[in-house]
Amino acid sequence: MKAIPIHQAKAQLSRLIQRACAGEEVIISRGPQPVVRLVPVGRAAPARKFGALRGKLRVDDSFFEPLPEAELAAWEK
Repeated sequence: MKAIPIHQAKAQLSRLIQRACAGEEVIISRGPQPVVRLVPVGRAAPARKFGALRGKLRVDDSFFEPLPEAELAAWEK
């Protein structure tokens, strides 16, 4: 989508909001310079609960063993 001038965006704000909520990228410009992107507000992430996975995961002793040299070298690149 091309940038929409501010004066045009004022007149079509409701329509632009609908388009942004539908996933379209809406950019508003001042003259030839794009200045803002209109995006929908995301939903708040649910609060994390400490200990929610207690008893659901297991880590065996191999988790604490050193990595093989080849894998260790790949992480250090």
